[in-house]
Amino acid sequence: MKPYSILALLALISLSGCNTQSSEHSASADSTIIQPVVITDSVVHDTDDPAIWINPQDPSKSLIIGTDKDEDGALYVFDLAGKIQQDKVVKNLKRPNNVDIAYGLMLSGKPTDIAVATERAANSIRIFTLPDMKAVDLGGIEVFKGDSMQAPMGVSLYTRPSDKAIFAIVGRKNGPKEGYLWQYRLQDDGKGNVKAELVRKFGKYSGKKEIESIAVDNEMGFVYYSDEQVGVRKYYADPDSTGKELALIPNTGFTEDNEGISIYKTGPKTGYILVSDQGADQFYIFRREGTAANPHEHAHLRTVKVAAHKSDGSDVTNLALSPAFPKGLFVVMSEGKVFHYYKWEDIIGDIK
Repeated sequence: MKPYSILALLALISLSGCNTQSSEHSASADSTIIQPVVITDSVVHDTDDPAIWINPQDPSKSLIIGTDKDEDGALYVFDLAGKIQQDKVVKNLKRPNNVDIAYGLMLSGKPTDIAVATERAANSIRIFTLPDMKAVDLGGIEVFKGDSMQAPMGVSLYTRPSDKAIFAIVGRKNGPKEGYLWQYRLQDDGKGNVKAELVRKFGKYSGKKEIESIAVDNEMGFVYYSDEQVGVRKYYADPDSTGKELALIPNTGFTEDNEGISIYKTGPKTGYILVSDQGADQFYIFRREGTAANPHEHAHLRTVKVAAHKSDGSDVTNLALSPAFPKGLFVVMSEGKVFHYYKWEDIIGDIK
């Protein structure tokens, strides 16, 4: 296996016990509180958002990258046992909010995995190579430049299947009712660092609160984002596509904010979308593929309660990373300055 074929691998994996063909299962809520397998070491200030980097040579050596949100913040790096990898921690970041990961950005002629985080108080995104967490952004790349409303919060990375071009889709604390998200193409600046070219402004905003959580489905070409207190909005991720909204998954029944979004894939076009109900310590699970009549109609299958408190950031993989996570890992931010690791089979339960 080539080191950077991990995206193709994830698209093809179909884990047992996760058949999504039946539409007969009605939405349900389970009062059981699911407990994590691992709780990470504590950060200094305030955990906010995690991302999973899968080691292509040895999945058991995969890493969790998590933000510590503060004016004296950091990006923390954890192993699968939840232990901080001190030599990889990036400190002195100005209120890092969200983080995401992409595989195979060409830098100095070599495919390079990257972690991209928003640095809210610096109006920038920060870019680091993986697994060494070396900065390749010359100290930060300004986003929403020239706009009076900056303060970047959410970020998600889209890898276009046709040419492997990588784009950062960035949200912010506040913005206009149209064109709230800005999309940047990430490329080598010719000297081994990353430059960002603005290629699109898109996305509706209700004006009710803010937009922080963003998630991209690379294989299906969609981007989802949480318009808090309204629902999850869905668009095409390719910047050359139409800017038309494809769906709004309403936050009907949510206690407070609809927040963190994660996408678990059981096949190239099947799986689940998980959305945090932040105020109730639970996640709503929706069907990824929609229905035969409408691929953008995402049925609510179940609401799952977790031990994590006030979670507004999460990530998930379907890859068997270790014996502790044989069908994948769901990582969730929790109050208490920690992240929780859950077994996927504990989250999905008996959904068919």
